[in-house]
Amino acid sequence: MKKQVLVLLAPGFEEIEAITVVNILRRAGINVVMAGTVEGPIEGARGVRVLADISIDQVGAGPRACPAFDMVVLPGGMGGTENLGKDTRVRQVLKEAIANDKFVAAICAAPSLLTGYLAGKKATSHPCVKSMMDGVAYSEERVCVDGKFITSRSPGTAMEFAFELIRQLAGEERVRAVNDGVMARL
Repeated sequence: MKKQVLVLLAPGFEEIEAITVVNILRRAGINVVMAGTVEGPIEGARGVRVLADISIDQVGAGPRACPAFDMVVLPGGMGGTENLGKDTRVRQVLKEAIANDKFVAAICAAPSLLTGYLAGKKATSHPCVKSMMDGVAYSEERVCVDGKFITSRSPGTAMEFAFELIRQLAGEERVRAVNDGVMARL
């Protein structure tokens, strides 16, 4: 069965982190759905506008929400992270994903939204939100995996992050197959 990934987009998202993840996962044959917290084009941190596939309202809640997705991804960007954090629908999607033992991945400032869930777990983030990572076994690694949580540091680690998401969902062979065309340093 084809893996399903939900990428949540809010105004101010970091474009490199969101688009790199979507692009690399789709190259791996993973179905990626971008869900926006606002209607219409969503403007990223650097003014790039992206049209989400669906509204977060179409994701649903309860038993039909996250079980349809194998992973939820939170791109960073300070503005995007703040907007994701203020959205009760985002909090509900995360709660459902974690309750249903789905992967949750966050990069840059976005891991700060998972602090309560990451207590005692190894994780990383952009240094600017390190002080918000209370109770986390903080790591300076570029990409951290602890159970079903995957975190990464910044736009500069987005490619490594995306390939780790493939590794977790589809295995090392799929990582190699995608990288044969992409030629990233992994």
